Amino acid sequence: MTDYPSGVGPTLPAVIKESRRINPEGPDEVRHIRLQVIDPGFRYLEGQSIGVVVPGPHPFGNPLHLRRYSIANARELPLEEGVDLELLVRRCFYIDEVSGERYPGIASNFLCDARPGDRIQITGPYASPFKMPQDHRSNLLMISTGTGVAPFRAFMQSIYERRSGWSGQVRLFYGARTGLETLYRNDRDTDFANYYDEKTFRAFQALIPRRTTDEEAALQRSLEDNASEVWDLVQQPNTYVFLAGLERTAVVLERILSQAAGSESAWLRLKGRLLEDGRWSELLYS
Repeated sequence: MTDYPSGVGPTLPAVIKESRRINPEGPDEVRHIRLQVIDPGFRYLEGQSIGVVVPGPHPFGNPLHLRRYSIANARELPLEEGVDLELLVRRCFYIDEVSGERYPGIASNFLCDARPGDRIQITGPYASPFKMPQDHRSNLLMISTGTGVAPFRAFMQSIYERRSGWSGQVRLFYGARTGLETLYRNDRDTDFANYYDEKTFRAFQALIPRRTTDEEAALQRSLEDNASEVWDLVQQPNTYVFLAGLERTAVVLERILSQAAGSESAWLRLKGRLLEDGRWSELLYS
């Protein structure tokens, strides 16, 4: 265990076991990365995240860079040599507002460039607003854009592979960029396609119809097409709502639910009850 400066705290070593691109070739690159934490005592819960430490030096003299990523797999029995974690990482770039130059995202490019056998340092796990309800009769409404779907993958594995008899309704809505249509929907990964036989599960993936639109526009279309079902679900006292991805994801959902409720004030009253009961959780970023 290592202590880094700048308040990062203790870290643990991990080894990249697998790094695989899961979307077709194109301008966007999304990788499924499996790593092994070299500490059999490491423990985490579905919905939590870890921090990936990128050694520097970095711009502005920072000795290191820390970025959190949601864990994309359910808990498993620890192995003798460590604990396996899976991450969903999109290679990111950003435009400098002053110079207009394009720069690579530090952590995402570090992880996407890593190869099996490489050692990295991680921190955590970190607490999360996402907590799986213990009652198997609970309904789950999960809404995400892009790589925000990662914690929901862990949820699905937990309730359909690690538990038995989940009777609550499970609905997943997610918007993705064109070219991500294979994202976590194939038998090889034992992912969403494998749960279609479950009577309680339905997934709605919305792909971007044109290059000029974004993930939120695709998600909005999917939610609008199923607004009555979503509205019926959020009114039930055993429904838990989870939002993940860009902050605009919440704007899209609340606009649609306000319309379904008949007014924004009617929706906000219901949302207040969901928040008060601990049945509304968000994990959003700008």
